Amino acid sequence: MDQGLIHIYCGDGKGKTTAAMGLGMRAAGRKKKVLLTQFLKSGRTGELASIEKLDEYFHIFEGKPVNKFVWNMNYEEKAVTKDEHGSRFRKVVDKAIDEDYDMLILDESIASINLEFIDLNEVISFLKNKPYGLEVIMTGRNPKEELIDLADYVSEIKCVKHPYEKGIPSRIGIEK
Repeated sequence: MDQGLIHIYCGDGKGKTTAAMGLGMRAAGRKKKVLLTQFLKSGRTGELASIEKLDEYFHIFEGKPVNKFVWNMNYEEKAVTKDEHGSRFRKVVDKAIDEDYDMLILDESIASINLEFIDLNEVISFLKNKPYGLEVIMTGRNPKEELIDLADYVSEIKCVKHPYEKGIPSRIGIEK
């Protein structure tokens, strides 16, 4: 069994989730078991629709969608989101370990950690004690230094130009 490493895809550019999904698809193509969960996402995306077609090896651990931006949430909505994300993190980690997955993708986990919806110390403990063969992929902007220190790969995706700056909204099949 190969040693599982820790990857971080971060930065302000487009493509962090896509990079993580691509890595998951590569692993599934080699008959590796992949488990994915998404934090701070509003529901069904094009990536998830594609992954469902790889059902034998690439599995989705779904949670309650977040249907508004965090800055538009009131205190109660933030508390509910924190409870849901903390619980989902623990459940997806348990599933990855108990069912002997080869790869765990924690999409937008870094943002959820930064917003204190997922406890940083729980994540650090998991990363330090994860099964030897489990590859872990995390995405999001501004990873904490403690996460960077634990990671084996850190790839920063930089935005040079984006159509949003011209008022072009996200498009189905491209950004969602």
